[in-house]
Amino acid sequence: MERIARQSPWGPLIVADAHVHLFSRHFFEILAAQKPGLTVEGMQSQLDWQFPPAPPEALAETWARELDRHGVDRAALIASIPGDHESVTAAVRAHADRFFAFAMVNPKSWKPETFSDVRVACLFPAMHGYSIQDEIVEPVLTWAAQGRRAVFVHCGALSVGVRQKLGLPSAFDSRLSNPVDLHMAAARHPKVPFIVPHFGAGYFREALMLADLCPNVYLDTSSSNRWMRYHAPHLDLRVVFRQALEVAGHKRLLFGSDSSFFPRGWHYQIFEEQATALYELGLDLAGARAIFGENLLRILAA
Repeated sequence: MERIARQSPWGPLIVADAHVHLFSRHFFEILAAQKPGLTVEGMQSQLDWQFPPAPPEALAETWARELDRHGVDRAALIASIPGDHESVTAAVRAHADRFFAFAMVNPKSWKPETFSDVRVACLFPAMHGYSIQDEIVEPVLTWAAQGRRAVFVHCGALSVGVRQKLGLPSAFDSRLSNPVDLHMAAARHPKVPFIVPHFGAGYFREALMLADLCPNVYLDTSSSNRWMRYHAPHLDLRVVFRQALEVAGHKRLLFGSDSSFFPRGWHYQIFEEQATALYELGLDLAGARAIFGENLLRILAA
């Protein structure tokens, strides 16, 4: 297959995005069931989004064209609510050369036999009310270890914009979101890549500590990283990347855009901001290739 490249400060760069949400039709159906009177049709007027076609394969085609338009070679597609993993696996099967299947998992209702085509299990302890140290998480980690898969663990500040817009409850328990809690799990499964998105989303120091202690921990750079506002003195992307490179190195950072809905589509501004920051820090071409694509492809290689 011919690879697709995007222009960057280093020249043409093959980009693999580690963080794209697949908001499928079934995703919205599951959300609608969580609030009396809420319907998928009613959501359209509240969100003012372009709603996805019913077959996930059609949504995969939309995303493939969008990546083509922006010069993005591959992307992780995240099923963003428990119970929607079949949407993402169907999307990935339609374009196996472009996408990887990530799926949000609640270990309290984990059925590994239905996740054979998923490459990364996404855990949200604060959302679903468990500690990453709880015994109920171990079957997910074992599934990853036995199948050469990875585990994504959301830590830090958690705000789900679509839930807020729809008036859905978001009773997340922040006490369960510290990256340090992941230390023993990552140490117990040294061959499993653990991905912490958004640099720890406010727990930046703790995410760096975890990455320093566990060489199988990767930091995902995704989103606008608004959590930087929580730090005093104020952080900016250059400071964040400088410290992350010092601790984790360029081989354990994964570029992510946190793209999700249309008509916005692929969030190219995130790429531009992060590429500019890294280029101004003096990152060389080899480092750029690693962060913006090669690292994700390496840890998900079958």
